[in-house]
Amino acid sequence: MSFRMFEEKDHAALYQQYRMTPPKEIKELILQYLDKKKGPPHELAVDLGCGTGQNTRLLSPHFQKVVGIDVSESQVEVAKTVPGFTNLSYRAGPAEELPFPDASVDLLTAASAAHWFDAEPFLKEATRVLKPRGCMALFGYLDTYDLHYGSCGDRLNTIYEEMKKSMLPYSSGRVSVSNSKLQELYEAISFPEKDRIEVIPVKEEVTVNNIVGLLKTHSTFQAYHRADPQGAANLIESTMARFLKEMGVTSTETKLEIRLEYFCVLACKPQ
Repeated sequence: MSFRMFEEKDHAALYQQYRMTPPKEIKELILQYLDKKKGPPHELAVDLGCGTGQNTRLLSPHFQKVVGIDVSESQVEVAKTVPGFTNLSYRAGPAEELPFPDASVDLLTAASAAHWFDAEPFLKEATRVLKPRGCMALFGYLDTYDLHYGSCGDRLNTIYEEMKKSMLPYSSGRVSVSNSKLQELYEAISFPEKDRIEVIPVKEEVTVNNIVGLLKTHSTFQAYHRADPQGAANLIESTMARFLKEMGVTSTETKLEIRLEYFCVLACKPQ
């Protein structure tokens, strides 16, 4: 079964507030792949490990119906509170047991989530529910951020790496699956038509507050927080203070650039 993470209500609220929406480069890559391999009509997309719906909402304009599924009921409940998407629905459940008929899904996606899935039953279910020529798109980004602000980018990156190091005892081995760019999962996909794009560089402009908030959403930080709430709070406070000092600013709303390295596994079910 899926690893059960991100289930606390407070964590879901952080996820909604600070998790970045997948970039347009990824959305366009996926839709172009689906158009090339299957073509219209685009009736049903299913977003697995949907969290609070950042990727699910992106799919809304391109499909008749979109369903987000997450093993965390708290994440799903937060996703449901976002108004304005009449063709979206959300359900709590695992990626390994999908509530859809055989050959009914045009596109399966998973944004920064597939490394938590149990590969064999997930791929079996994906094969069952996808239509002939239906597609999978599993993507994410490495947990090494490249921060830039004036001439102090290197020092900001050092602060971030030191924060990661202090939390290392609380890191799940599943994070290494993501940082491998889903190599083993890609190899396990039985479809002859598949591709793995290892480097998709993306730049975003975010505030210091959002960067630190994003760090708080990570599974490693949440595990640290459960084990030592005060230690985790102190780490966040000191990291924020160090960022501001290095940047020579006082406002947490000061913007800096973050460069991310995305990856994407694409696969098309045979006819």
